[in-house]
Amino acid sequence: MTLKRELQNIISGNGAVRHGKTIKAINHYLGREKKAVSGIEKTKFVKAQETKILLDFIRQNNLWFANPDKSKYIGEGAEQKIYEHTDSKYIIKLNDSIFYEFWEDYFNSLLIHNFFFPHLAYELMGFYQESLKLYAVVKQPFVLSTEITNLDNVRAFLLENGFINKKANDYFHPELGIIVEDLHDENVLTKDGTLQFIDTVFYLTPVFYKND
Repeated sequence: MTLKRELQNIISGNGAVRHGKTIKAINHYLGREKKAVSGIEKTKFVKAQETKILLDFIRQNNLWFANPDKSKYIGEGAEQKIYEHTDSKYIIKLNDSIFYEFWEDYFNSLLIHNFFFPHLAYELMGFYQESLKLYAVVKQPFVLSTEITNLDNVRAFLLENGFINKKANDYFHPELGIIVEDLHDENVLTKDGTLQFIDTVFYLTPVFYKND
C-alpha cells in the first residue's frame, strides 16, 4: 500500500492510527450530518453550523472536559492554551481550531500528525467551552528541549521526506497533497539532537483525495 493510500484510509475512517478512534468517530458524524444539512438547505455550509453539529455529538457522548486547573496554566499562542497535566510526562492543550476553515480540518490534522509522529501523538480528551468559544482538549507527551532548534535541520528533514519549502516555515508535499505550516523553533523542538514536532498544522489539498 502506498503512503498516500494509507493516509487516505485513515482520513476516510478505514485505517488505524494512534489515538484515532474518537477523532475518526467525530469526523464520521460531522461528515454525515453536514451532508444532510447541505442537502436540505442547498446553501454553502459554514463553520458555525458545523460547531452546532459537533456540540450535539459532544452532548450525546458525554465528551465535556472538566474545567482546566488554572494553577497549571503554562501559556498560550494564537490558537491554543497550554496547561501542565497531573502526570508530568504530558501536557494539556486547548485548541479552538482558529487556523482551520472547519473543525473537520482540525481533526484531520490531528490524525495526520499522529500518523507521522506517533511518539508525540495527540489524545483527544474531550471539549471545553468558555465565553461561547469551543475548545478541543488534547493530551500530548511533554518534550524538554535540550538545545535551540536549527531551522536548517527542519528544512533538511522535510526535504528528505518529500516536502518542498514554499515560504518561511511552510511546506508542501506535491505527491501527497499535504501542506504543513508554521514550523518555527517553538513548534519543532530539539531533544538530544533529534527534532521533535510538537505543534503541527496540516492541511489536505484536493490532490490528497485523488487516487494515483
